[in-house]
Amino acid sequence: MPYLFLSPSLQPFNEYVNGGNEQQYMNLIADAMEPYLIANGIHFDRSDENGSLRDAIKSSNMGNYDLHLALHSNAAPPSLSGVLTGTDVYYKTGSYEGENAANIIADNFKTIYPNPDKVKAVSTDSLAELNMTTSPAVLMEIAYHDNTEDAQWIKDNITSIAKNIVQSLTYYFDIPFIFDIVSPYEARVDTNGGNLNIREKPSMEAKVITTAPDNSPLLILGKWENWYLVNYDGHIGYAKGNYISS
Repeated sequence: MPYLFLSPSLQPFNEYVNGGNEQQYMNLIADAMEPYLIANGIHFDRSDENGSLRDAIKSSNMGNYDLHLALHSNAAPPSLSGVLTGTDVYYKTGSYEGENAANIIADNFKTIYPNPDKVKAVSTDSLAELNMTTSPAVLMEIAYHDNTEDAQWIKDNITSIAKNIVQSLTYYFDIPFIFDIVSPYEARVDTNGGNLNIREKPSMEAKVITTAPDNSPLLILGKWENWYLVNYDGHIGYAKGNYISS
């Protein structure tokens, strides 16, 4: 299953025009993403809220992540303060995977941002979290916190933003998006004596990650059609619902 490094803003000094700050609200979005990440089988680590940008990059580079995702809100130059609106999804110039992820995130974000024409993927060579991370990386400027309407939109749509971003990640990782969040619960393998195949994706043609003997305990993380996303002995993958009883 995919592995994400989640890096919400470490900039409490960037104040919102209507109260609060960038670090506060980007971490609230990251908090809201976590149950969707779990329900969709996306492993993740998260930067230390009390650390530095250097620490976040170092932590990211210590792991073998499929994507580094940084969450920020934006501010215009002083001459345009409060005027600009929109969403910029940045990727490193020349990074095929970064560009692919940025385009997916931007295209899907247009479905929830009030002015979809102002949502775009942007290449850049100037951002440390894109240039200094070893994994494919995307930095998302969700909206302008110095603009009253944009700042309020972020505050009013924490869960919708989080859900939309995780949905984009499932598109990027080529796994189905599980909409319904459930608290993980225990079930058992019910194969009448055989082993249950746990697969990389919800398809009978997908790679088998591991097998679970009959009557083994499983942790159910989510459900998509007739497949369960399960955690068996630390292995997370998809198993046919016909062979699981709760």
